[in-house]
Amino acid sequence: MLDIELVDLIKDIQNKKTEFQTVEVKSAHGGCPKKLYDTLSSFSNQDGGGIIVFGLDEERGFALSGVYDLNDLQKSVTMQCQQMQPPVRAVFTLTEIEGKKVASAEIPALDIDLRPCYYKGRGKYKGSYIRVGDADLPMTDYEIYSYEAFRKHVRDDERVIDRVDMTMLDQEKIESYLLKTRAGRPGFARFSDEQAYEMLNITHEGRLTLAAVMNFGIYPQGYLPQLAVTAIVVPGKEIGDIGERYERFLDNKRIEGTIAEMTEAAVSFCIRNMKTKIVIDPETGKREDQMEYPVTAIREAILNALIHRDYSTFTEGTPVQINMFSDRLEIRSPGGLYGRLTVEQLGIVRPDLRNPALAVIAEALTEAENRYSGIPTMRRVMREHGLSEPVFENRRDEFIVRLYNGIVSKESGSSVRVRENKEGINAGREIGDPEERITKFCATPKSRQEIAEMLGLKTVFYVTQRYITPLIDKGVLIMTIPDKPRSRNQKYVTR
Repeated sequence: MLDIELVDLIKDIQNKKTEFQTVEVKSAHGGCPKKLYDTLSSFSNQDGGGIIVFGLDEERGFALSGVYDLNDLQKSVTMQCQQMQPPVRAVFTLTEIEGKKVASAEIPALDIDLRPCYYKGRGKYKGSYIRVGDADLPMTDYEIYSYEAFRKHVRDDERVIDRVDMTMLDQEKIESYLLKTRAGRPGFARFSDEQAYEMLNITHEGRLTLAAVMNFGIYPQGYLPQLAVTAIVVPGKEIGDIGERYERFLDNKRIEGTIAEMTEAAVSFCIRNMKTKIVIDPETGKREDQMEYPVTAIREAILNALIHRDYSTFTEGTPVQINMFSDRLEIRSPGGLYGRLTVEQLGIVRPDLRNPALAVIAEALTEAENRYSGIPTMRRVMREHGLSEPVFENRRDEFIVRLYNGIVSKESGSSVRVRENKEGINAGREIGDPEERITKFCATPKSRQEIAEMLGLKTVFYVTQRYITPLIDKGVLIMTIPDKPRSRNQKYVTR
């Protein structure tokens, strides 16, 4: 970090009077803070790391307090960094503002293979922290396990399920799967059934795996009761909203079976509860019935949730959830994104597979392609359906896909008239092609927040990464303050 960047960061903190996801403030006027372990851990454990700023007094509205001694501060912070496992390598920046000395310590993100970073004095399970907003919170046992499972290549889909034997699986499905796998593979065809089961991860040392039970089981939920799907339809935009007759749910269903059976039943549930729109082309006058959401996008989202969810014992009691609201459809899957993958990389970077054995079997039994095409397909069919792209959210213990039902013109600049049919649906707003809309909208300078609101999206970070940055790279948009890209006063205008 350059001196001028530290000065700008301090001004931003003072203007907003708050700490951030990646910024922690310490006074250090009377000495070095004695317990930085939680912040050192949480910054090391998050992508992008973080910055500790010394010399501001949070209790006085982040006023400059100055640092007692810059040399001693660096030595003291470095000593605390050495108490972490793995040791933290802080990068210091020192400067002076209004005659008072200030400093920052940049804490680099630890590679995911080395996480969690923790304070050795408290041990891994009490000394590991994660950053949530401007707070450092202790990691849960599940979060620690998630890192270790990735590092050690633990495959929860291959874990043995006791009390299940071959008589409890659908023999026709297994035989069909073996025949399909042996076709065109003369070497594999020479193995006995028992050997083939081991190689295909249907069994492990003769005992059936979770992957086998969830794909071939006659009734998987008899042994794994919560590895199911719960689906509800809410008469509003949030859970808790009630309908005209005070009903909490318009429909409510628990869906069980194998991966393939749950996928079909869940898609059928969504189709049954979707509204039908009458779309009239303004040029041809042609009428067309259009479902509220494209079925292909729903199927891909549900398949992804069932195949790529966390199947560890920590999440064994949590089903996949489908929530249908008046303005959106949500699919919630237990467990966050696996490995190094981030939301911004979805559909672009080839991901690590959390459940490779289960995914390979499911590919043969469902329409899942297992070729990393699910996210691009969802985006494409939503656009073709005239809707905004799916919104993805990665939380500490779950991954969420949101499909919004706003109406979009299929051709930029034109409008589509939507009439309310007997099932009932309000005319939606015109959204159009996002990049072209941004280009027109920014004829006069607009902020990130204004652009996000114009697109009808809540996540400013997503809008910045998905639309604004690519348009800047293409030379379509320019920044009004190019020398300060992260300025809170930054706006964008069409070149």
